[in-house]
Amino acid sequence: MPAQFDFQQFQAMTPLDGVNIWAYLLDRYADRITVKRRKPALQNLEKIFNATFKLANEVGFRAMNLRDLCGETGLSMGGLYGYISSKDQLAEMIEDVVRHATLEVPKMFTDVTDPLDRLEALIRASIYVSEILQPWFYFVFMDSRVLQAEQRGTAKESELHVQTLFANIIAKVPGHNGNPDLIAAHIMAAFQDWYVKRWKYRAADIGPDRFADSAVRMARGYLMP
Repeated sequence: MPAQFDFQQFQAMTPLDGVNIWAYLLDRYADRITVKRRKPALQNLEKIFNATFKLANEVGFRAMNLRDLCGETGLSMGGLYGYISSKDQLAEMIEDVVRHATLEVPKMFTDVTDPLDRLEALIRASIYVSEILQPWFYFVFMDSRVLQAEQRGTAKESELHVQTLFANIIAKVPGHNGNPDLIAAHIMAAFQDWYVKRWKYRAADIGPDRFADSAVRMARGYLMP
């Protein structure tokens, strides 16, 4: 993939579109999901997770229960158990989707050799993938405390893996200014602000391309003034 691309081009270049994520979940958790008819299984997974995000925003994930989820999705308790057995499993699956996306996307740019170009590509891709999966990223940021201890550790390791990836690229920029780890942390914070505080950017009529352009200019300007 090239280093410079916009959101529309990214969507065309990556198989991730926010819809095929249901197929990923169905295949990855095939040993847990007892519903074997693929089409209704995909439809119900979409209902379950969209309802989870809605309830988590309205009442909080800690406060919601599986009966609330049944009421929101129209599924019976038995029908719901065909997909998940607990709230813990729901949270685990959401974290898994975010971790999978954040680990796989950087592999698309291994052939970009110039450090600044590769940094730009990763900045753009990170913003765009969080745009596609905004409810998933928001949930992990806001509700990671509800994950089991082992899963919380995995989520932290995933974030640190991405931050280290950025830092390693920054360290290769000739004549760069500043501490690579700290600069990478600032970049990660900018991503989080984008998908957590959407109201702020909607009010200012700032879309993913404008935000990505600004983030890239900031990084390039700081590293190579």
